Amino acid sequence: MSREPEHLQRLRARMVERQIMRRGITNRRVLDAMTRVPRHEFLPGHPAEDAYEDGAVAIGHGQTCSQPYVVAYMTNWCDPRPSERALELGTGSGYQAAVLAEICAEVITIERVAALAESARKRLGRLGYHNITVLCRDGYEGYPVAAPYDIILLTAAAPDIPPPLLGQLNDSGRLVAPVGPGPQRVTRYTKQYGSIHRENGLDVRFVPFVSEHFDNDVS
Repeated sequence: MSREPEHLQRLRARMVERQIMRRGITNRRVLDAMTRVPRHEFLPGHPAEDAYEDGAVAIGHGQTCSQPYVVAYMTNWCDPRPSERALELGTGSGYQAAVLAEICAEVITIERVAALAESARKRLGRLGYHNITVLCRDGYEGYPVAAPYDIILLTAAAPDIPPPLLGQLNDSGRLVAPVGPGPQRVTRYTKQYGSIHRENGLDVRFVPFVSEHFDNDVS
């Protein structure tokens, strides 16, 4: 990858300061990851400068790349650590997977749309994210072959959390997802000694988690 223009580095640093730090995100690992990942590389067809504005961006196939603050918020709630393994459902362009991969040892990410999965796989490889595996499949069942995971992150709104996912969490693992029909809320499920503890967080608006197991009426 060629050297990144300095003005884009400055725009990204300003994004982290104004959109993320000023809204209360203080986790140094998350802030550093958001500062390193070149968000403009994950928004093909859009002006590079637009990548650092405060909003979600359409990436085709009815999908979006989430607002930077929402990415930071959900990553922060996952509380990722360098030794951990993460499963993401909803690769999209690969941006959230890249943010996780800046912190975690390994990321497995699942995308249902074949064209998005293939472009994300190529993009992440070109950018040097060799600790990310991109799979094309329905994410409802997770990926039990590689379970358990320390982190599971959904980037699409599910009416309920698929039961197989909770079963793939490590003890002390965290699952973070936008949940609910109509008004959606970022929700964290933490497994402790086999029990699941649920916490509600930020109100959000995500595209539906598409699966043959759901009717996808989450709008």
